[in-house]
Amino acid sequence: MKNPNIVKAAALTLGTLVALLSFSGQALGQVPDDPFVILLKGIYQPVVHGPNLGLSQVNLSDGSYSTTNIYRVSGLPGNTGNPVGNFYARFDFSLRPLCAYQLPGGAMTMEFTGGGFDAPIPDGEGGVYLPGTFELTILEGTGIYQSFAGGHNHMVDLLHLLADGRADEYCFCNISRP
Repeated sequence: MKNPNIVKAAALTLGTLVALLSFSGQALGQVPDDPFVILLKGIYQPVVHGPNLGLSQVNLSDGSYSTTNIYRVSGLPGNTGNPVGNFYARFDFSLRPLCAYQLPGGAMTMEFTGGGFDAPIPDGEGGVYLPGTFELTILEGTGIYQSFAGGHNHMVDLLHLLADGRADEYCFCNISRP
């Protein structure tokens, strides 16, 4: 007769192994694909007390940042229907053009280095669409994004400036390592 305690221990070990293997790469600290694509989407909100993301080049609590949601498109674990992080940007163009990405497993600071918006397109309701493309350099990364420092982000943006003054973002970010 087999020892029932050994059978229970083996079953528990096997169950734990199966559970660990079924977790998403995010839970296990898997590095994102290179490149990966995310979507910045939603109405920007001012940041009053920003989180400390462990990034040395941005102070998200200095009153100059606004935030919107980040959604997964490809290359990151998780669901595409729910926000996976937060994007922080400055709309005061007299300041250094920095932004921050708070993502599962870490964060990144980036700097706008080129690109711009095309001619505004009226939305028929008193606002305008601003289509554009931007190039960004990844200055630093924490957690699973450390290897992206020195890399590149190509943004394809359709910013909607609403008649009431709010900004509604819809922007794809193609992020790659150096």
